[in-house]
Amino acid sequence: MVWWGRGVWLVGMALLISGCAVKFSQRSPWDIQQIQTLSEQLEQVRSLAQLNAEEAERLREAKALLEQRLATEIAAKDVSVGFDERGLVVRVLDQVLFDSGKADLRSGARAMLEKVARVLRDDLGGQPVRIEGHTDNQPITYSGWKDNEELSLARAQAVWTYLVKERGVDPTHLSTMGSGERRPVASNDTPEGRQKNRRVELVVLPTQSVETAGPSDVESPVTSSYIK
Repeated sequence: MVWWGRGVWLVGMALLISGCAVKFSQRSPWDIQQIQTLSEQLEQVRSLAQLNAEEAERLREAKALLEQRLATEIAAKDVSVGFDERGLVVRVLDQVLFDSGKADLRSGARAMLEKVARVLRDDLGGQPVRIEGHTDNQPITYSGWKDNEELSLARAQAVWTYLVKERGVDPTHLSTMGSGERRPVASNDTPEGRQKNRRVELVVLPTQSVETAGPSDVESPVTSSYIK
């Protein structure tokens, strides 16, 4: 009787799943996209729920402080501050930091990065931070870089060097990653989209993340949703 009952249960579940599959296949592409977006937001909620209350509050306070100090850059849409499944993210367009095809920090970039450094050093000391370089999908033609990935890593390392050498951020809690064109946040089919993809992100990670000392090329999950 036990096996018979289990068999009925399995058949019932199969019919239920089959029915769901038929209904899902009948949805429009827009509906499917909405479901995917909700799923991604649910993953973010789960990620934040894993933080203890003290750390979650610390990151929320850091976000508010960064928004206050970077108000001018945020208003110009050159910088944004928000949360995604990785943690607290400061996203900076490359035009603020570098000249086209270069990995040397512009003189004007230092004032903006100094504001970020103060929060990392004074308010988030001990919190692991990953500096990620990103590009659009346009091939490199005139600069000396081998490819976009090499350029993106060099830019991430340039930010690392400035934060550590000139602003006293603890290097044992910083790591770098160069993703090149592999993690776009917008379509590369338009100039506006490509501009958004050329960026450096400073990601304040949960404390349970693996900490690394010094610049390195590290893989991380793709970020697809971003809540400001």
